[in-house]
Amino acid sequence: MNFQQLRSVREAQRRNFNLTEVAQALHTSQPGVSRQIRELEDELGIDIFVRAGKRLTGLTEPGRNVMPIVERLLREAENLRRAGEDFARADSGHLRIAATHSQARYALPPAVRDFRDSHPEVSLQFTQGSPQQVARLLIDGEADIGIATEALALHPQLLTLPCYRWTHTVLVPPGHPLEAEANAGTPLTLERLAQFPVITYETGYTGRSHIDDAFAKAGLDLDVVLVAMDADVIKTYVELGLGVGIVAAIAYDEERDRHLRAIDARHLFADNLTRLAVRRDAYLRDYVYAFIETFAPPLTRDLVEQARVAPGGSD
Repeated sequence: MNFQQLRSVREAQRRNFNLTEVAQALHTSQPGVSRQIRELEDELGIDIFVRAGKRLTGLTEPGRNVMPIVERLLREAENLRRAGEDFARADSGHLRIAATHSQARYALPPAVRDFRDSHPEVSLQFTQGSPQQVARLLIDGEADIGIATEALALHPQLLTLPCYRWTHTVLVPPGHPLEAEANAGTPLTLERLAQFPVITYETGYTGRSHIDDAFAKAGLDLDVVLVAMDADVIKTYVELGLGVGIVAAIAYDEERDRHLRAIDARHLFADNLTRLAVRRDAYLRDYVYAFIETFAPPLTRDLVEQARVAPGGSD
């Protein structure tokens, strides 16, 4: 039994049993992957995969029981490698961060700048995606830290910690009726906002559920004419006059967004909580703790470690 056999089995499941994709991911040949899988099955005395001819089509019942053990062995092997690197090369390595666009674009840059100043030998890799994709990257061991608003806390494999709260703001072009009303001191209401077409985030992104919930509870229809994954796209179409934008307040900068006007909407929608997540069973190198504290100073190493060993974690 060897780790290459275990990796072949794990990737076969992850790649929907497509051995061509498995071979590409492992930088080997398809016959080599097939041989590794068959050798492990022979050693265990079971068939891990259901086959149709030479094709893999699914997991057998023994395979479904074996896969969690395979995953655990490979995670522990990775933890062992990282532990060794922490002592052999404490100040160098790779830090993989998965985040939603809003976090990567607006919240992370100051922390990245400060971290690079203090850890110049650590290379950073960013992957952007939906909260669900961020969670999956962490679970699959393809990211060390995940930062998002929703969904991270739904996965028991992840330890999620609160970072900061934020609100939404409404954006309009100059001269828009809502701007005039705001300047006159008239508070924005959901009823008034519902009279305009809205441009906002896709479902599942950047607090969209709180926007939908507010209108639903008020018994109002939300006329969404365009959705996007990031605020920059939303702002572009608001400038074109296609609708009123609802974005994260952090995404608006008065100097940078001079062609837009922001209207306070914190009283309309529930606060959103940005969360940072790591795998509960992952070995975190020293610089991972350092980045976490740089991004969210209250999340000290001691606090994170206590949360990881606490029963059920500290979400």
